[in-house]
Amino acid sequence: MIVMMRRKIKLNLDEVKEFVTTASRCDFDIDVSYNRFIVDAKSILGVLGLDLTRPLTVSYNGYDPEFEKMMNNLAMAV
Repeated sequence: MIVMMRRKIKLNLDEVKEFVTTASRCDFDIDVSYNRFIVDAKSILGVLGLDLTRPLTVSYNGYDPEFEKMMNNLAMAV
């Protein structure tokens, strides 16, 4: 059983395309949110519509080694 994961990340404009491409390869849903706005992580327009100057919350309930590697690189220190 996979538990719903929630991680805080920081994205800059140069990282958005790679993030969306990696998320799109996953066979599970991935949401990115800031405040009350929630978008599909597989939508480049959705992700670009968020305030990239703020920490974003990524929620997902699957596992993909490549996606986890990217999440570890983008994760914010808690």
